[in-house]
Amino acid sequence: MNLLLMILAAVVATFVLAYLIVKFVPLKLRGVVSVILFAISVYLAYLIYGSIMEPINFDKEKKVRYAKVIEHLKLIREAEEKYKEVKGKYEKNKSTLIKFIETDSLAITESKSVEKSVHVGGGITKKISVRKVDTIGYEKVINSFKGKDYKNMFKVPGTDKEFTIEVGEVEKVKGLMVPVFEAKVDKESVLKGLNKVLILQELQALETDQIKGAFISVGSLEEITTGGNWPPFYEKLK
Repeated sequence: MNLLLMILAAVVATFVLAYLIVKFVPLKLRGVVSVILFAISVYLAYLIYGSIMEPINFDKEKKVRYAKVIEHLKLIREAEEKYKEVKGKYEKNKSTLIKFIETDSLAITESKSVEKSVHVGGGITKKISVRKVDTIGYEKVINSFKGKDYKNMFKVPGTDKEFTIEVGEVEKVKGLMVPVFEAKVDKESVLKGLNKVLILQELQALETDQIKGAFISVGSLEEITTGGNWPPFYEKLK
């Protein structure tokens, strides 16, 4: 809207100045006035170009910053999922998660079908196939994090902040509570230093191809999910 008003004002101003020059400026001074008007035109063109490019550049920079943040959140999710696999719950304490990665192990399991006889009544038995899971060994958790900067995964890239991590429980069915977690950071901190008006618009984003709301997050304290709130587009960015 501001850009449209600026262009409209420039067009109106051009016609008004052209009329005034023809009407009131002496012929011998028109050369000087033309140079001044040319300079003003260049400045206005610069302002219009800046207005066009600012949201484009904001969008590019936003995606670069978000992609870095999302990579950290995906790493936190991986750590939380492995912790739950071993401990049966998620962990809020960041030091505990790092220590878990460095010292704990995951069970390696093997599942196979075995036949089992069951009584169906009247002295009759029937053989059924059931899945049996056996632990055949263990693998250190840290093997899954080789080449990954897990020690700094809680730091929000480009800021002096850390991700907020909360854990809780959600009732899946009546009487069955399931552990959940959420890690997040506010968009405003990630976008600090960019155009404040565009940041405000970003905090109110609702489109499906954008990260909705004021936070970038993974997991949820209200529903059973370990998904992030970013669109699939960000999965392809590095």
